[in-house]
Amino acid sequence: MKIIHISDIHFTIPGERMGGLNPHQRLTQALADVNENHSDALRIVITGDLTHWAEREAYEALREVLMQQIVPVRLMIGNHDDRATFLSVFPEQETDALGFVNYSEEIGDSAFIYLDSTQPRTHAGHFGADRCAWLQAELEKAKNARIFLHHNPMEIKLPAEDQIALVAEDRSRFKVLLEAYKAKIDYIHFGHVHAPIHGTYCGIPFSSVPSTCNQSYPDMKEPKLLAGGPMDPAYHVFLIQGRETIIHQIPFSWDGPLFETGAEWEDWSKPVAAE
Repeated sequence: MKIIHISDIHFTIPGERMGGLNPHQRLTQALADVNENHSDALRIVITGDLTHWAEREAYEALREVLMQQIVPVRLMIGNHDDRATFLSVFPEQETDALGFVNYSEEIGDSAFIYLDSTQPRTHAGHFGADRCAWLQAELEKAKNARIFLHHNPMEIKLPAEDQIALVAEDRSRFKVLLEAYKAKIDYIHFGHVHAPIHGTYCGIPFSSVPSTCNQSYPDMKEPKLLAGGPMDPAYHVFLIQGRETIIHQIPFSWDGPLFETGAEWEDWSKPVAAE
């Protein structure tokens, strides 16, 4: 099973730039690479910050792009999005009974669970008791599960970034669920941090994916200001077999040379001058 993970595309009104970049061109480039090299993927999952300023025109531009996509796309919202505006442009989007963009689907033998961790007028993540109750019900009925959300649900030991992780109270509540159901959770995937970060949390592997726009720099000392720049973007390809996962990072914007070499010992051995 192949799954594509893209995040933090930060669409604007067409013609407007974001952070010095053209987010529309970046996503077009990423999707073209997916179509050329990974058209056999079962899903593209975009984990939020679909837009930068949440204008209706930005969502409409995104809808136009995604209507042409071959691989089925699953959308989630992030702190730069507006839930009501998003749903008005994507009215077919599934939500839970309370109107949060929480939904799930069965892919193979696994439940893919997509979470809404946004709260109006804050960049920090929220996942209160009502949303946790929905997640618990999904985990209870799942044989095994894979969780996607926008915000990092754990501290990643970058002080400035951790200011806008899932807030402490909700992080604790979320952790209780993870501890209770970790035997059936294969992986946690998120965006938000604009960087590839991998580890384990509650005994569960996790990964974050770079943005298609600007990337963050892992400053482990700065407490307030986020560091980042126009470093190369990427998306992830998950290769899933049963409960095993391999993740490849695809630097889709690279247009420099690629060198081909064999794998025999002599191909990599250091030449020695004849005596």
